[in-house]
Parts: sequence; C-alpha cells; structure tokens
Amino acid sequence: GHQAICEVYGATITYAKKLMHGKMSVAALDTECPVFAGIGETAEVARYHSLIAQKETIPECLQVIATTDDGEVMGVKHKEAPTYGLQFHPESILTPKGIDMLKNFLKQ
Repeated sequence: GHQAICEVYGATITYAKKLMHGKMSVAALDTECPVFAGIGETAEVARYHSLIAQKETIPECLQVIATTDDGEVMGVKHKEAPTYGLQFHPESILTPKGIDMLKNFLKQ
C-alpha cells in the first residue's frame, strides 16, 4: 500500500540500499502525526521489503512521517486526504508499538 500510494502521486519506487526481509530498524516518527500519537519520537519497526520510495521524489502532496536513520522513507501521509502509508509492518511482533499505531489509525 505504501509504495502504491507514493507511486500514484508521483514518487519513484526503486531498490532499497539493503534487502530488509524480517529485519528490525529504528524509525524516526513525526510526533504530530495522529497514527503515532503517544508512541514517541522513535520506534522499533519490522521491515520486509526490497523496494523503497525515493525520498527526493516524494511529491508535495505527501508528507514524510517516518524515516530510518539512513534516510529511507518509512511512512507518508497525504496532506489533505485521509491517506496514510507505512513501509514497515505495524502488525509484526518486530514492531512492539505497532498495535498502538493501528489503534490510532482506526480512531481516524
């Protein structure tokens, strides 16, 4: 979903720097994003992907809401529509605060 949202609005999808299948990373979160309410500035997140949305091609209508320490985009939200996309997997046991993220999303 995340990659499709990015691509439909004009971002370029390309290969990630490293394959991230079943790996955990720490993502920096936009604390003003409702999905991350009460989560904190960073969170451990589960990654299962080999493609990414290139940060420099993210269109103006999308706001980056999560990134890894090496700058890969881990989440976007549309600035006007109620549309969110996460590159990581909040449902995974490798994302300890993922259930809270999903609950926050459902409150939207």
